[in-house]
Amino acid sequence: MSTPLIGRPGSDGATAEALPAGDYALPSSKLGMVAQVSAALALVTGVWVALSPYFVTLQQGGTNANNVNLISGLAIAAVAAFALANPRGFAGLQVGSALLGTWLIIAGPILNQKFSIADPMYWSNSIAGGVLIALAATGLAAAALRRSLHR
Repeated sequence: MSTPLIGRPGSDGATAEALPAGDYALPSSKLGMVAQVSAALALVTGVWVALSPYFVTLQQGGTNANNVNLISGLAIAAVAAFALANPRGFAGLQVGSALLGTWLIIAGPILNQKFSIADPMYWSNSIAGGVLIALAATGLAAAALRRSLHR
């Protein structure tokens, strides 16, 4: 049984590449693969942030830090899953991921103004935030490079 091929036209009208119908979720270039790997690693980071209260003491009494990490982790995972589902990736999702990474870095000091936050929360969230910012920068760079190559 043969699979019909659908050609994607290039900028000059010529067919640049052919992919099996229905396989648009697979990246067609190394730069697309970079965007997919960045989104997958961001998804793992979001899951870690959401589950970290079960492994790391975030707050000395109370559950405010746990709730912040759960909501932030789920938001990160949702943005990363949406970026992973799109083969091209959206620059807006990468920017959103970078903003969520920035939030992870500053959430500890903000919460510490009113609640006693444990040191492991600072480390865990700062590292996770830095990873998200680096992954977002990688994804944005890959998307910009891919756009410049296809012009």
